[in-house]
Amino acid sequence: MDIREQVHQMKLEAPAMAASSIEQRNHALELVAQALEAHKDQIFAANEKDMSAAAEAGVAQTVQKRLRYDEDKLRDGVAGLRQLVGLPDPVGRVLLDRELDAGLELRRVTCPIGVIGVIFEARPDALVQISSLCVKSGNCAVLKGGRETANTNRVLFDVIHEAVVEAGLPASCLLQAELHSEIDELLQCDQDVDLLIPRGSNKFVRYIMEHTKIPVMGHSSGVCHVYVDAAADQDMAVRVLVDAKTQYPAVCNAAETLLVDRSIAAEFLPKAALGLAERGARLRGTAEVCDLLSHVEGIPAVEPMSDDEFSTEYGDYVMSCKVVDGVREAVDHINRYGSHHTDAIITTDDAAAEYFMQMVDSAGVYRNCSTRFADGFRYGFGAEVGISTGKLHARGPVGLDGLVTYKYRLVGHGDIVAPYASGEKSFHYRDLA
Repeated sequence: MDIREQVHQMKLEAPAMAASSIEQRNHALELVAQALEAHKDQIFAANEKDMSAAAEAGVAQTVQKRLRYDEDKLRDGVAGLRQLVGLPDPVGRVLLDRELDAGLELRRVTCPIGVIGVIFEARPDALVQISSLCVKSGNCAVLKGGRETANTNRVLFDVIHEAVVEAGLPASCLLQAELHSEIDELLQCDQDVDLLIPRGSNKFVRYIMEHTKIPVMGHSSGVCHVYVDAAADQDMAVRVLVDAKTQYPAVCNAAETLLVDRSIAAEFLPKAALGLAERGARLRGTAEVCDLLSHVEGIPAVEPMSDDEFSTEYGDYVMSCKVVDGVREAVDHINRYGSHHTDAIITTDDAAAEYFMQMVDSAGVYRNCSTRFADGFRYGFGAEVGISTGKLHARGPVGLDGLVTYKYRLVGHGDIVAPYASGEKSFHYRDLA
């Protein structure tokens, strides 16, 4: 069968997956955790092939770091799986229980979305996170990873799929697409795929959005900001800034722009530039920033930049920088040039912090902490299928709650509408416990 036929078969069996018990789904996740540990040598060997190929192809070191699947990634993945097992069942929660009239009861109950297609970047750990979240939430998933980690993804998928089937879940609940041509085929499956979640570059996500009728959830870029306010603890600000930029610069929640209040810029910017330089990072900035840092020794030369470059997502040890007149200008800059992902203010001023967190139009607004916390595992979701910067259905790190929708269940006793339409009867709308 080609990918479209397989997806159609998945759609037909999605109700059986949705009807599986939480005990069965949790058992599947535990078997997956055990299987990953049991097959780790096979997984690591496959990853070494991918890493060697990436090195030969001259792939950037920051990107190669994302391709690596080692003991640390395995440990985190297994921890995420077991965290997921401990979370409540997202399926079957009663959101509304209302008696419309005597003996006529309406319930709004959560249920899986159905068939979800996830096209993700070359990060093997993403395959583990995405598949486990879909299993826990009772969804079927079509998984297409980046070609740079094709060997690792193939082994990981086989290990995960075998464990899920062993737990008694439908064999068609997970499907791996490996060919690049299958992406365009998947985009045409609007009758069978309920939701697409693309993860990758701005250009790639835009392509997905523009070439399918399937609803798309996700974000096209991660231009995150750190604003250092006049009332900031400057030592704290340097520590948070360095973490936000350099802890893992290739990911979407790494900070890309530093904004500094003008009243402290002359004092703070040298500290920030030196702190970043110690971790191999450099600044690009406006003419004012260049002037303020021109005399600082021990930092790379600051490259001049113009305002039209402030929407740049580097994914590397480079950061844009601008001096602003207070929190209002910082907020205006972020709302204009940011990607509505995650933005942070460093301050001891409660009023400035509240203004920032109220007025910045982003999925995550932080005070005195790194933007790198924008992550489903760190939020206690077990994992995430991605981060959504949209405002419909799900926003921010998308965990289990973002993978369920709801249906209305109405139970009566031969009730008909005619008496209500004529005025003979009326609804009394009583919410039940």
